Amino acid sequence: MISSELIITFVSLFILFIALGFYGKYWRRGDLNHVHEWSLAGRKLGTTLVFFLIGADLYTAYSFVAIPSGVFAKGSLYFFAIPYVMLTFAVALVTMPRLWTLAREKGYITASDFVKDRFGSTTLAIMIAITGIVAELPYIALQIIGMRAVLTVMLAGYANAQIVEEISLLISFIILAAFTYTSGLRGATLTAVFKDILIWVTVIAVIIIVPISIGGFQHAFSQVKANYVTLPSSLMPAYATLILGSALALYLYPHAINGVLSAQSAQKLRTSTALLPLYGVGLAVLALMGILVFAVPNAMNFLSGFPESSRGVLVVPSLIMFTMPGWFAGIALLGIFVGGLVPAAIMAMAQANLLTRNIIKELKPNMKASSEIRITKISSTAFKFLALGFVFVVPATYAISLQLLGGILIAQILPAVLCGLYVKSLKKIPLIIGLLVGISSGIYMVEDVNNFGALTVSLFNTTFGTIYIAVISLAINLAISFGGSYISNKRQASKTENQDTV
Repeated sequence: MISSELIITFVSLFILFIALGFYGKYWRRGDLNHVHEWSLAGRKLGTTLVFFLIGADLYTAYSFVAIPSGVFAKGSLYFFAIPYVMLTFAVALVTMPRLWTLAREKGYITASDFVKDRFGSTTLAIMIAITGIVAELPYIALQIIGMRAVLTVMLAGYANAQIVEEISLLISFIILAAFTYTSGLRGATLTAVFKDILIWVTVIAVIIIVPISIGGFQHAFSQVKANYVTLPSSLMPAYATLILGSALALYLYPHAINGVLSAQSAQKLRTSTALLPLYGVGLAVLALMGILVFAVPNAMNFLSGFPESSRGVLVVPSLIMFTMPGWFAGIALLGIFVGGLVPAAIMAMAQANLLTRNIIKELKPNMKASSEIRITKISSTAFKFLALGFVFVVPATYAISLQLLGGILIAQILPAVLCGLYVKSLKKIPLIIGLLVGISSGIYMVEDVNNFGALTVSLFNTTFGTIYIAVISLAINLAISFGGSYISNKRQASKTENQDTV
């Protein structure tokens, strides 16, 4: 049964979290009736704040449950998350300062703003916006699943636990919607700092205390099969392409770009990005929890009481519950819980920006600034509750599987967004065709490998081995985008040459 110490600590810190969220309205004051002030905090965040904000933005409740869950269920393949985050920040250092500079010069709020201006195509910009909104929805839903895992562990054994879980999640999202509506990214930034402090305290404590209490890492690894320790050679193509595909996709998500554009300067963005691999160390520790739990009999006995398909998401919360004192478990579990709320707020804001600026405003170009910010705030709230409703009506295993498709979809905007930053020869028509074919081929391959049923697999068998579908569909997209642009440019050059001759 849950201890009173845990409840008191959890509730007390959650109240502090709420207070910080609402205080954001008064912190570094700005006119929150302007979109750039509300959703980008006036582009005034320095190195430390961007570090915490993007850290909270990218290391979410899903990170705290999905990676350990994958290691727990499948073994070493899921350690791909460790090198992938390192490669991700290399991609970010090359591309994001350039995007930030252009955004500051020309007033961009979203990636679609850049695409419309760069290629002169409203159609392509709208397609990029729709792709971002759709890919983001399951990402928000997965934050809620991580939060729900915390409540499941805390309320295990109580009557009507499921009803209490749902009411708790609903109340949490009402509070989140309220302070996001009033404080915007300022509230999310303050709560991100709070959340990250809790998570770092948790990670450091767990990696020291748990191995000592169970007799060291050697004892933990002796409890698992060989595929948890080494990667079978047959999975090397899958491992490598999961690293590559995930690294290329992460900074294309609207919430990641939203965090980037809130920085005060390109140099401060570079510095904070260079420091972000520290979170990779934390992620490695979290991944190890998928193995450490095998050496904690009480936690394993607890997990055995749940269906096999749902045990993985409960690994980290249960490990904390059965190895830490009640007061510390309250700190750690709240860190994971608000680790879902903070990114959910930023994700919904990013979706709302895309919807208002790049879809609705295209249909109503004379929209007033007051109408734009009002619609943005309302749609941000709507996206939060849409994701919450999705989790309530769809089984968690299916919601998690949709994230596989989300990554495949968002990777397809890479040619227009990241390549568009540096490659001047790209043309809008090949990019539009490439995006459509990339998305279509990705969806088809996902459906095919899952026998047109529930989505549980994102790897496709080829003559080169099993490969992450996002990499295959992106390669097709890139071939069309660059090949089509080359042909278009050659034709244009030939036409110009003929005209000059005449």
